[in-house]
Amino acid sequence: MGNERKKAVFIGSAYNIARVYEGTAEKLAETLDFVEPVYDGGLPRSDADYIFTTWGMMRFSKEQIADRFPNLKAVFYAAGSVQSFAREFIASGVKVFSAWGANAVPVAQFTVAETLLALKGWFASVHRSGDTWKNHGAAGIYPGIMGGKVGIIGAGMIGKMVISALSSGELRVEVLVYDKFMDGEAISKLGGRKATLEEIFSECDVISNHLANLPATVGMLGYELFSRMRPGAVFINTGRGAQVDAEGMIRALSEDRSRIAVLDVTDPEEPPRAGSPLYAMENVFLTPHIAGSMGNEVRRMAEYMYDDFKRYEAGIPTLYEVTERMLDTMA
Repeated sequence: MGNERKKAVFIGSAYNIARVYEGTAEKLAETLDFVEPVYDGGLPRSDADYIFTTWGMMRFSKEQIADRFPNLKAVFYAAGSVQSFAREFIASGVKVFSAWGANAVPVAQFTVAETLLALKGWFASVHRSGDTWKNHGAAGIYPGIMGGKVGIIGAGMIGKMVISALSSGELRVEVLVYDKFMDGEAISKLGGRKATLEEIFSECDVISNHLANLPATVGMLGYELFSRMRPGAVFINTGRGAQVDAEGMIRALSEDRSRIAVLDVTDPEEPPRAGSPLYAMENVFLTPHIAGSMGNEVRRMAEYMYDDFKRYEAGIPTLYEVTERMLDTMA
């Protein structure tokens, strides 16, 4: 693409850009000239060729993009979902790249960790309150890791990572997978077996949600499915809360208190509504959306965008470009 140095601009939250691009900003500056950043709102005008951003990226209309970014070629988003701003850029001929792959790594790791704990009966056995030792008989109701049966709902990037981790090596977990866009052969290559939602909720010791956050998936997991959970089964949600019909889930968990829900997300998120029964239920474990990138992990997202920027500049295939068609199915 020539030897002339191109221009770039940081747009978004000053706090998030500082922590996400720590170490990577210096590498980008070796080949790019950065113009004055636009932090925390405002309507910038820039002759930059590239935007680098993360959480806090604002939305622009097609008219604003044409008027205010006349030279713009690409937006590199060092975070996950680009649903809030990407369509207008793509429609304007600007390429959009997202570090969803980087954010998938810690979510998958967190999910695998919780799944292994669930197969060992940890959530049923942990002592939560009081001064009386409770033996929940975990050894009699939980299979352990080897031979455990896990259901994965949604085989996107995170789901694929979880399937691969659980079905490899010495874990020897049986993995059932529901994904309407993937056939049985493709799932088998990942190490899983294609199944219906009804089969997953009826048969599995652990069920993990990784559905994309789309209008078509809202409330998709309801009482009819949760009521099929076997005694001691554990439902894990590190995806999005909107896919779960909370009333239906709570009803099923109340009918059989050996069923367990481990929720990193709810609807609404962070926190559930005041007065929600979830706070008081002993068979529900709540965490405040910590599965995704946090602490040092956020820097991985900028590294992914730096690598894709270098590929783009070199004219070789990139890994994380988002197309308009992808927006219809991705989170």
